[in-house]
Amino acid sequence: MKKTNKKEKTGAALSLRHISELIAYGEITVGEKVPMACIATAHDGHNSLAMLKRRNGESLIKLLTRLDEAIAKANKEGVFTDEINSPLDSTRR
Repeated sequence: MKKTNKKEKTGAALSLRHISELIAYGEITVGEKVPMACIATAHDGHNSLAMLKRRNGESLIKLLTRLDEAIAKANKEGVFTDEINSPLDSTRR
C-alpha cells in the first residue's frame, strides 16, 4: 500500500486575503448567471471591483484566487477587471 503525505491529501490552506478584507464592507457573489454560465463578482458597496467568467475546466479554487487577485489590482492600481461586459464599440453612438 502506497503511503501518502497527509498534507498532500488535504491540500494547502487557501489564503484569500483581499476577499476576506472586502467582505467586511462589501460583497462577493459566485454562481450561475444565465446566459454567461458561472461568474464571480466583487463589489465594495459603491463600485464593482471585478467581474469574472469561470473558464472551461477552471476549479472553484482557481476562480476564487483570480477574484482575490483582481480585487487587489482594483484596490492597489485602480484597475477594474470586467470579463462579462463587452467593450463598447467606439463607432457606436
